[in-house]
Amino acid sequence: MPPNPDHDWLFSRTRAGRERGPVGARALLNQLGAPDGHFTCIRVVGTNGKGSTCAMLEAGLLAAGVRVGRFTSPHLQRYEERIRINGVELAAERTAAFVDWAKEHAPDAAFFDLTLALACLAFAEDRIEVAVMEAGVGGASDATQALAQVEAVALTNVALDHVATLGPSLADIARDKVGAARPGVPLLTTVTGGALTVVQAVTAEVGAPLLTPETHTRLFDLPHPPRLVGAHQGLNAALAAATLRTLGYAAGVEAALNATHPARLERFKVEGRTVLLDGAHNPHATTALAASVPQADVLLFGSLARKDTAATLAPLLPVAPVRVFTAPGEPATPPDELAGQYGGEALPEPQAAFARALALTPPGGLLLVAGSLYLAGLVRERLAPA
Repeated sequence: MPPNPDHDWLFSRTRAGRERGPVGARALLNQLGAPDGHFTCIRVVGTNGKGSTCAMLEAGLLAAGVRVGRFTSPHLQRYEERIRINGVELAAERTAAFVDWAKEHAPDAAFFDLTLALACLAFAEDRIEVAVMEAGVGGASDATQALAQVEAVALTNVALDHVATLGPSLADIARDKVGAARPGVPLLTTVTGGALTVVQAVTAEVGAPLLTPETHTRLFDLPHPPRLVGAHQGLNAALAAATLRTLGYAAGVEAALNATHPARLERFKVEGRTVLLDGAHNPHATTALAASVPQADVLLFGSLARKDTAATLAPLLPVAPVRVFTAPGEPATPPDELAGQYGGEALPEPQAAFARALALTPPGGLLLVAGSLYLAGLVRERLAPA
């Protein structure tokens, strides 16, 4: 896509050197007249599955006749994918107008805070009733913690990711994510094991009703599997269905189960070959992906350096005997190092790497693309141009 100066300015406002957390976001929202006070929110937090759960919640709310907004990140191909109003992406003109305001009134605000503020402003202006709001990183430490009127929190799962930000252990990560809990506000989750123990303790301390498949089995039951493929999507669908039912939108459950979401085992036919595109970018996600796709002919893989690349790649190594490694963004784990260690070819430029991986895939064969949502977006731009 051609460069967009408004997007470029927003991307330049990365959080480097800026404090994380809800304080800056709350100040920015107040500066805009607290637009988040004009609608209620469903906060979606967790390590993986947030985007799919948000897509299902949006579809269910729309089917139930609700004016709905959706805020997610990152985007795959277009910045405006992050903000949707009644199922339609925000118009680029509204981003441009907000950037003009921000350059004058909030030049030092962080990228995520600015995007959250733009979403809330658009939702208020368009009289949204319920907003589905995906956390960026964490729960208590995330900018979405600043949101005023949260009526439910949906916690998808807890796994090791963003350890430099949220803490080194699973318990640390669980504690931060369940920090999204609020007194009297239901928190629904499909978390299990030790992380669930942390969730139970924190919600009890806060006074947040905790709803799980064990405590409220019928609430989480599904009439049939979701349209999104993979066993892990069944858990996301159960969480979305339970949230809709809890809030009185049971009429939207069927639509939620039929929701789609790009780059989640998304299938394309290209030159007589099947390309499966998935944004799995941490060990928990690639383990689920390998369970859903146990065999492929070729793997195209790229990972950002800040991720645990070795652990993310490990579940996918038995899936495909032929591998092509690339760099989905900067700084990336060097593809030549991955090729040298695990066997395969290295092409740093993603489009060239995709072309090579496709050429290595036999006619009628399967090419799996994974390792980064950024890589998924770059490949999808070729397969389904915006």
